[in-house]
Amino acid sequence: MTDQDRSYTYKQAGVDIDAGEALVQNIKPLAASTKRSGADADLGGFGGLFDLKAAGFIDPILVAANDGVGTKLKVAIDAGIHDTVGIDLVAMCVNDLVVQGAEPLLFLDYMATGHLDVEQMTDVVAGIAQGCRQAGCALIGGETAEMPGMYKGDDYDLAGFSVGAAERGTLLSGTNVAPGDILLGLASSGTHSNGYSLIRRLVNDKGHDYSQISGFQDGPANQTLGQALLAPTKIYVKSCLAVHKAGYAKAFSHITGGGFLENIPRVMPNDTLAEIDTGTWSLPCVFNWLREQGSITPREMARTFNCGIGMVVVVRAEDTQSAKKILSDHGERVYEIGRIVTGEGKPKCRVTGLKGTWGSDRNWSTITEID
Repeated sequence: MTDQDRSYTYKQAGVDIDAGEALVQNIKPLAASTKRSGADADLGGFGGLFDLKAAGFIDPILVAANDGVGTKLKVAIDAGIHDTVGIDLVAMCVNDLVVQGAEPLLFLDYMATGHLDVEQMTDVVAGIAQGCRQAGCALIGGETAEMPGMYKGDDYDLAGFSVGAAERGTLLSGTNVAPGDILLGLASSGTHSNGYSLIRRLVNDKGHDYSQISGFQDGPANQTLGQALLAPTKIYVKSCLAVHKAGYAKAFSHITGGGFLENIPRVMPNDTLAEIDTGTWSLPCVFNWLREQGSITPREMARTFNCGIGMVVVVRAEDTQSAKKILSDHGERVYEIGRIVTGEGKPKCRVTGLKGTWGSDRNWSTITEID
């Protein structure tokens, strides 16, 4: 048979339709586990449906968000751990929705890979379904793309898309944040999904391996470095919605890329300054390890990592204790990390160490402020 006479198949070109169908069958029960009012979370159609009326909304405003997991995926691939990055994918979207006072309703995912590994991708979707259950939203659809030549080896990428809603007049904008308001910090579960290009550079340059024991005293015994760095992003939806519906939240800030210095001012009006005292909570071991490995300056820490605080809630001073109780009752570790004071011009964030330091060699007594 000559090349001219050969009968080509899609599988020979690198795309396995049967593997794709096997994956769909694996993830159908995972999607079904996220069923909620307004969506049956069934897969197989050309589009996902959601019934806002069945979900109890009367005059809703829709809020949409999309995000990815970034180079944390390279850590997952190198460590061979794929069942947590799906939670990260959901968290990065739904935490941004709740910041605006919206309840996450539905989620869709996009997965792209050079070679479809059914077991690996099933693990990823299992994490996505778990994240959706934590957030109370339905996984109503998605797309898996097998693209040989676009991705090398075992590499894959993820993107997430979520839609939420809030009744008209209940959205949060931060315009009423004012001097005297208190900043409550909600503990993070680790490095979440930001700063991983720096993290991976440090692991590589310092000769570490993801399979080595982390030695972090605040982690489980025999926890590996890979497991510590892959701790999934915490989902704050239910606790934040509870404190918002109680009328205590003036604003939320999701601490992602840009850290404190860039994210908190996004929910503040002009002529205000957010003052944060790092002595009000302890720096988790993973951040202290990163700080020491890279001799990272306080300013760089504050604008790259969440440093142990994944969400900030702005409340009136008189509502502080009531808000803290609701958040604590929903399982959050809550710290009173600072306050809003009068500033000049565009909103800024100042990080100081008035009540303590993070590490004996690098203290935070020097003011760090976004320009």
